[in-house]
Amino acid sequence: MANSPLDKAVVDSKIKELRISDVGKASIREIVALVNLVEAATGVKYIRMEMGVPGLPPSQVGVDAEIAALKRGVAAIYPIIDGIQPLKEQAALFVKNFMNIEVDAKGCIPTVGSMQGTFAAFMAAGYTDTKKDTALFIDPGFPVQKQQMMVLGLKYESFDVFHYRGEKLRSKLEEYLSKGNINSIIYSNPNNPAWICFTDDELKIIGELANQYDVIVMEDLAYFGMDFRHDLSQPGVPPFQPTVANYTNNFVLFISSSKIFSYAGQRIGLMIIPEGLYNREFPALQQRFESATFGSTIVFRLLYSLSSGTSHSAQWALAAMLEAANKGQFDFVEGVKLYGEKASAMKKIFTDNGFEIVYKTDLEEPIADGFYFTLSYPGMTGNQLVENLLYYGVSAIALDNTGSDEEGIRACVSFVQPEQFGELEKRLQLFNAEYGGKGK
Repeated sequence: MANSPLDKAVVDSKIKELRISDVGKASIREIVALVNLVEAATGVKYIRMEMGVPGLPPSQVGVDAEIAALKRGVAAIYPIIDGIQPLKEQAALFVKNFMNIEVDAKGCIPTVGSMQGTFAAFMAAGYTDTKKDTALFIDPGFPVQKQQMMVLGLKYESFDVFHYRGEKLRSKLEEYLSKGNINSIIYSNPNNPAWICFTDDELKIIGELANQYDVIVMEDLAYFGMDFRHDLSQPGVPPFQPTVANYTNNFVLFISSSKIFSYAGQRIGLMIIPEGLYNREFPALQQRFESATFGSTIVFRLLYSLSSGTSHSAQWALAAMLEAANKGQFDFVEGVKLYGEKASAMKKIFTDNGFEIVYKTDLEEPIADGFYFTLSYPGMTGNQLVENLLYYGVSAIALDNTGSDEEGIRACVSFVQPEQFGELEKRLQLFNAEYGGKGK
């Protein structure tokens, strides 16, 4: 590693300090901690691609509304657990305007980020039927959701969708669902990290099988509207954000304010539950939580126990952002297109220096440029690539952390600034000169 811009001994000492046994298999937070230590010790700034944190200013609409709410004194008042009415109404309207799906405001519930929403929903779904004790993840996916299952002590299975797109998805899902032990199907759309976007045909397959096998589909929409190949920004005007909700009523949607509104620090998201599922009685829920319906279990047992509601002022912020988007006064999609532009530029820098894109296509269509993309390098496993890049001042996580069967890394564009592109290119040129496809 003679060409490395970093002192290998310093990097190694920090790995040892954090007691990371295999840096290639390190978690997102471990990589964050390691890079922070190396930067502090060396003064060398990393090209940071390991963490999916928004890199844009927060929506001013939300900031202004939250300040106004705080000045009105809402900080002194506990919020209603299932959400303030203006937020619930604007959320239902947002789902109608941008997804063309009718939902009751009652089922639009604010959560402390989508993370809390998935935690509560996983727990509820895990106890809807004593015979269905396992969740099914369509991978690759957000690694922390598997951690949530581990914390909850719930079972899950998963498969990498890479080779099961289109009609192949049906037989692969039935392979699991036919066992009779699956309570829910979980995926993100657009996908973290592959950035694939399920087509309407694929979503129809998922919805039809959810109906046939009576399982709940959990659709993580953290990157709502960010398939920049299509203009999904106009309220009430097609095309709309694709969703399984067109094909089943057994769904829970998670809409985050973190990425689309760059409002991550206030930890607020939405869980959308249709009326039929919200009011559906599950005897097993009554036995486990003493609350018969799915919706009442979520709100009055789980969310109440977890945090007793979501930040009062942040609810007013989200209500204002949704209202502005619903009125066509706030183009939230335009505001995040920079991510796609950065992805396009960064992909070229990597591929010009010996790297390859792992998830290249969405069926027959080239993959969109967005918040994430995936990379491999000849002769290296994903874990080896993570480790070797760290010595060149580039940080990422391995794809196997996301449930992928492919060798490579996940690259997030949010923290990388355009003024760093030149430095990224220099470091990758050095990396490629060192390895030249030879591997570790």
